[in-house]
Amino acid sequence: MSGPAALVVPALKRHTATVIVSHGLGDSGAGWIWLAENWRRRGKFEEVSFVFPNAPTIPITMNMGMKMPGWYDIISFDDLQQREDESGILRSRDTMHNIISAEVAKGIPSNRIILGGFSQGGAVSLLGGVTCPQKLAGIFGLSSYLLLRGKIRDMVPTENPNKETPIFLGHGDADLVVKYEWGQNTAQTLKEWGWNVDFRTYPNLPHSADPQEIDHLEAFINERVPPLGEKAQEAL
Repeated sequence: MSGPAALVVPALKRHTATVIVSHGLGDSGAGWIWLAENWRRRGKFEEVSFVFPNAPTIPITMNMGMKMPGWYDIISFDDLQQREDESGILRSRDTMHNIISAEVAKGIPSNRIILGGFSQGGAVSLLGGVTCPQKLAGIFGLSSYLLLRGKIRDMVPTENPNKETPIFLGHGDADLVVKYEWGQNTAQTLKEWGWNVDFRTYPNLPHSADPQEIDHLEAFINERVPPLGEKAQEAL
């Protein structure tokens, strides 16, 4: 099962890096394309191609079985880890890995690829990132949480290529959907497991993105995939 084709905002100059941004439940890739449009208007990330995947339309149990775009089923918002939809989660993890492999096939080094997203999309990106068999430039999750907490460490490749890959997490302390403490616990767990996590708190922010948060994400992307300029030809 797969969703509609991903939306792509191509690089303006030589394509040297890719940022993959996955949407939340009930949304679409189009719902986050404003990120790339904002940066384009400001002349940012001209060597970066932005990929906005679309989740398949599936029944969502917590919404009385109504179908909507979702990376996996959710039973209840009271506890997002209650009876997790493991098959859906793993399907979406594989989707992320396939997008990364497709970018590598285009000639983009995996260590010039960033994987991230919002809410469900961020949760899938965290799982897909730490279990990716290829070295990534960075991983991020906005208003996100850790999936398959009891199994994820066994899913990490033996060589753990992303052991040192920085992870950026942003969360509003007024989030009543993906609770703030879930974000805190996710950051703490990943740190305890040895990952390099930068967790940022945004006061009074509900389940949404914040301008300051986007500024911090911009800085994270720029640090992880800086423009290569004249070095691009030699690097790729």
